[in-house]
Amino acid sequence: MTSPQLPPNAYTDAPQQHPNLILGSLQLLFWLVFRPSALLNHLKRIDPILDTDSTLIILLRQGRWRNLALRRLLIQGYFTLSIMANLLLGLVLWMSGEPIANIAFRMALSVLIGVAVGVVLNVAAFGVALSLVFSLAFSLAFGTVFGLVVGVVLGVGMTINSWRTFLCFPFLTVWNYLLYRLDKIRNGKSPCLLRYHSAFWDEWQRLDLRGLDKHLLLIIENNPVEGQAALKYLSISPQSWAVQAVQIELDVRSLESCKNMKDIRQVNDNLIFGESLTSKFLDDALNHITIHNQRLALRLFVDHLHEYLPNFGEKYDFRFRSIAKSWREIILDYVEELAKVTELRQVIDSPYIIGVPVTEEQKIFMGRNDIGTRIEQLLRDRRRPPLLLYGQRRMGKTSLLNNIGKLLPSNIIPMFVDLQGAPSSASDHAGFLYNLAREMEKSAKKQGVTLPSLAREVLKSDPFTSFYEWLDKVEQALEQNTALLALDEFEVLDNAIAKGRFDEQDVLGMLRHLIQHRPRFKILLAGSHTIEEYQRWASYLINVQVVHISYLKEAEARQLIERPVKDFTLRYEPNAVERVLQLTRCHPFLVQLLCAEIIVLKNEQDPYIRRLATLADVEAAIPEALQSGGFFFADIQNNQVDATGQAILRFIAAQGEGATVSRQTLLQQFPDANVTFSLLLQRELIEEVDDGYGFQVELIRRWFV
Repeated sequence: MTSPQLPPNAYTDAPQQHPNLILGSLQLLFWLVFRPSALLNHLKRIDPILDTDSTLIILLRQGRWRNLALRRLLIQGYFTLSIMANLLLGLVLWMSGEPIANIAFRMALSVLIGVAVGVVLNVAAFGVALSLVFSLAFSLAFGTVFGLVVGVVLGVGMTINSWRTFLCFPFLTVWNYLLYRLDKIRNGKSPCLLRYHSAFWDEWQRLDLRGLDKHLLLIIENNPVEGQAALKYLSISPQSWAVQAVQIELDVRSLESCKNMKDIRQVNDNLIFGESLTSKFLDDALNHITIHNQRLALRLFVDHLHEYLPNFGEKYDFRFRSIAKSWREIILDYVEELAKVTELRQVIDSPYIIGVPVTEEQKIFMGRNDIGTRIEQLLRDRRRPPLLLYGQRRMGKTSLLNNIGKLLPSNIIPMFVDLQGAPSSASDHAGFLYNLAREMEKSAKKQGVTLPSLAREVLKSDPFTSFYEWLDKVEQALEQNTALLALDEFEVLDNAIAKGRFDEQDVLGMLRHLIQHRPRFKILLAGSHTIEEYQRWASYLINVQVVHISYLKEAEARQLIERPVKDFTLRYEPNAVERVLQLTRCHPFLVQLLCAEIIVLKNEQDPYIRRLATLADVEAAIPEALQSGGFFFADIQNNQVDATGQAILRFIAAQGEGATVSRQTLLQQFPDANVTFSLLLQRELIEEVDDGYGFQVELIRRWFV
């Protein structure tokens, strides 16, 4: 149903025919020449089951002539239009001196011939057009060379839409511009003159009607209902370019209109054509529990703002630079407000990262210089051995890989790939290699190296051959640098191979080929299991060198406790620091877990004692740390040890803090536990003390009590 705010018959391919016989006939002729879709929709209204390929004779035999609307159409198409055309032609002939009697005879005969042609043709536009053309052709043919005239008229009539668009284009340009100027003078008042624009009635025009986008914007600004109707109509027309241009302009205006953080966060809801990632990244940043990490994430967002804004091409570069400048000011002002609120409330910002790896941009990563040195030494080994970064869960393997570029020379380009993500989730080899290449490309870009792209389509027919060809291009892009392909959580890829999603020989053979035949590539695996626990890997990656990542050094752990970031406002009593070291044994995750809970506890205290942590504060934070870190401890209990191992850990834990249990006592309790002891030692849960065993980490012991 037509909206009351829209003029009738506007922005539609199914306009109503004028009720007047003459005007309706002229409208029919207009549709025939300019808007065939309107004519077809008119036929459907007359009779929904009308077969437009049927001849007039067949329709008469079927009794369809009883349809008054159909009779009206036939009269208009075969009689009225033919008579009107011949009357006009007759007037021209009379003015040229032709006798009236001859003119009348030729007109009558021409109309009859036109109708006869229409009777044997279909009732659609083709039949009406040929009827009219033949009528005019015969009228002109009298007294001339008959065949030549008929041929010329037929040729002109049947090819009109192939040359008319070019011939009329200059005139339509002027017409459309005048409509735009008039609408601008009227401020786009409804009903708008836009509906008379040739884009809405000349369906044969394939050339871009320049200025249409400006006209649409004018109407949208002043008459949104009519403007949206026009956009909807044009979106599936040859002038759809104008719709895209308008939508881009509206999107840019939405981005420009942002005046505060709320506007920026909600801007994605207002975009039509483009997609801004700003809302998602801002939400992620502001969802951090601590104000410190919110500020850190917001500053990171500002540094990479150009990556989050949509890209609409060079035409909009200047405006996007202006948008980025405005947004930076808004966001940085908000960051400063957060800092003022923190200081006013004497709140301690927590810089600690719990449950997720520390990224390169987060300043809390520290230490591990010895591991960086060891990796560098092995990378320089001429034998090019594959490396395994091994350590228990939450020991900081992924954080190290995220930050390994800081620990290695600049000519080694880390390419970090998390196998828990897209690569191992792929359904086939092409998907695996595509995701692997994409992660390598993204990681290298962070190091300032641009790698060639690898399209998914290229991998479909012969994925591994195409991947090797891509690696040839990567080696050229590396120039004199060396690539360190760091594959985190290799156990996940092993599970995918075990399930049959990937072929062992193809995937692991590809890694072996990299090691043996591409000296510019070094392979580093990371996981909480040894290669020996996965025999298929051991057979492909011979001479693996293990780099063990364990607890922080004491100096590193002290810095993480006392000075995790610049301007950290919490101070510790010396015995409080010692107690944190005792409870965590410098385990990086547990240090952060316990210190984060200490900050939560301190922020609940009176301001005058808030910024000094005591031994009592450390003890009070232990139960909260055990609860909030439950996912870490539960993973040890459920995924890293079996039932016998759990029983042994509970037995030792029950003996108290710092207690050890002799091997003889444990074997009396658990006679067949020799293999389990080895596993618990390998998982770094217990350690040998003289002739017995005790927990390595006090917080883990408390979990098993």
